[in-house]
Amino acid sequence: MMQEGGFKRKSKASGDIPDSSLADMAFLLLIFFMVSTTFRKEQPRDVEIPEAEATQKLDTPRKDILHIYAERDGQIFINDRLIPQDQVGDYVRPLHEDANRRLVMVLRADRETPYRVINAIQSELQDAGATHLTFYTNLEQRIRRSRR
Repeated sequence: MMQEGGFKRKSKASGDIPDSSLADMAFLLLIFFMVSTTFRKEQPRDVEIPEAEATQKLDTPRKDILHIYAERDGQIFINDRLIPQDQVGDYVRPLHEDANRRLVMVLRADRETPYRVINAIQSELQDAGATHLTFYTNLEQRIRRSRR
């Protein structure tokens, strides 16, 4: 009995996925998403900032700052969302926990905002465990006046 020869015909079609151009495709997708993505900016609030005798620059990374706006009529905005006074702590608590308790609250209150609103915000933040609160003030107007 004679056995067939040991030669087998090799298939020309490969079962592998060509990966030589995967890096190019990933790079093109990255460029596409970078060009087509828009970053939403905070809506400007019509808040007249109170003046201060002295201010200090806040040297905290932007990702660790939460801006809270208090308007004249008592409305409170956080991240461009209207938040009722009694829900400020509930809104801030998870954000503060996600930031490993490094979140700094910057209160931008209108100079005509009633003190009871400011006090309510402080109480809500204290109940949420967010005790690092700074007040945004305007020093520039005072300096301009003194130059005249």
